[in-house]
Amino acid sequence: MLDNIRWDADLIRRYDLSGPRYTSYPTAVQFHEGVGPFDMLHALRDSQKARRPLSLYVHIPFCANICYYCACNKVITKDRGRSAPYLARLIHEAEMIGRHLGREQRVEQLHFGGGTPTFLSPGQLRELMSQLRTHLHLLDDDSGDYGIEIDPREADWSTMGLLRELGFNRVSLGVQDFDLEVQRAVNRLQSFDETRAIMDAARTLQYRSVNIDLIYGLPKQTPERFAQTVEQVIGLQPDRLSVFNYAHLPERFMPQRRIDVADLPSPGQKLEMLQRTIEQLSAAGYRYIGMDHFALPDDELAMAQEDGTLQRNFQGYTTHGHCDLIGLGVSAISQIGNLYAQNSSEIADYMSSLDNGQLATRRGLFCTPDDRIRRAVIQQLICHFRLDFAAVEREFNIEFRGYFASVWPELERFASDGLILLDRDGIDVTAAGRLLVRSLCMLFDRYLPEQNLQRFSRVI
Repeated sequence: MLDNIRWDADLIRRYDLSGPRYTSYPTAVQFHEGVGPFDMLHALRDSQKARRPLSLYVHIPFCANICYYCACNKVITKDRGRSAPYLARLIHEAEMIGRHLGREQRVEQLHFGGGTPTFLSPGQLRELMSQLRTHLHLLDDDSGDYGIEIDPREADWSTMGLLRELGFNRVSLGVQDFDLEVQRAVNRLQSFDETRAIMDAARTLQYRSVNIDLIYGLPKQTPERFAQTVEQVIGLQPDRLSVFNYAHLPERFMPQRRIDVADLPSPGQKLEMLQRTIEQLSAAGYRYIGMDHFALPDDELAMAQEDGTLQRNFQGYTTHGHCDLIGLGVSAISQIGNLYAQNSSEIADYMSSLDNGQLATRRGLFCTPDDRIRRAVIQQLICHFRLDFAAVEREFNIEFRGYFASVWPELERFASDGLILLDRDGIDVTAAGRLLVRSLCMLFDRYLPEQNLQRFSRVI
């Protein structure tokens, strides 16, 4: 149940800051152009020598329609033929990367994201999966976590049957809101029946897990109407739910300029939406995993958090943080050992690089020893809401309080305000502090003072 969190309006008012989501530390804001294809190849060879298992992310950027709230790297087109040239380069990239990996490196986790992955035709999906199996060691026994993002408007029972046949066993459905007025305001018309049909197909075809994405803070939303959407979603019984805070940043994301600011709910209404959602999900038996994510108690994420093995990477919360992450496609990010590497975000540049026989790596960074210490601290807090100082000291040969002496007064302030319990042994995030764990993690972010926090979403 969600008895592991407590709503405290006063603390939220004081600590609801703008800040990173910490899918990585350092965050992608710190990536620089001093990292290129040679660094990526060198990291791949190190991965092969270490025989580390793999997590594979494949970015399919195409969408048939624009959703005004979207901040993803995407290509909007009705022309289905535009995906063929991109697909050829994607396969070429998989081939080039596969040459530097060992066949014993199994792909334990696979995720297709976008965009809309089912923009691809059935034939293209078959060919892509066939080529990935040729160049990388994908599992054939359904034991891996192989997921794909689904737009219910771009899928049907036959699509779900095909994806299950190709080896996918997890799906994530974009919903955002079922309210028709909200859907019109963000240009995403999607009926409840369309979504339920895909859910029914996933259950019948024995997909292992279904996630539904919701967004609060969209234009025309009210606490009452969003609560109705949440009730409808609970009725569908997804294994996981992601409930994201909409960040209106039209200066960075052009589609958002089509949203009328006057239609956006107030900050107070957004807080009420989240509070009601937490209450509704609590009553329905969902656990709060952290960072907008909820899961049923028998879901793998909830069980991993319970036994202390939950981790976090560019794909969000994961049980496969021990894997090297390989990102394929435009803007995709890889995390291999202590290297972060991101492909070009421009599709023409991405394809041109591969045509010239080069990987499309354009930016990234190498984690320093200090980065690794802070990454471990942030990872523990954001996944498990606690930190054992002795464990960090043993792993990195430091004295915790001395190393983080500049942070200690702030930790004491957090403790006096009731967000954490702080003693000589470690940090425990209280039930009232768990919704604000990003604010706690920000204390350990060495780069944050140099950044413009307005580029980030708010914690709540």
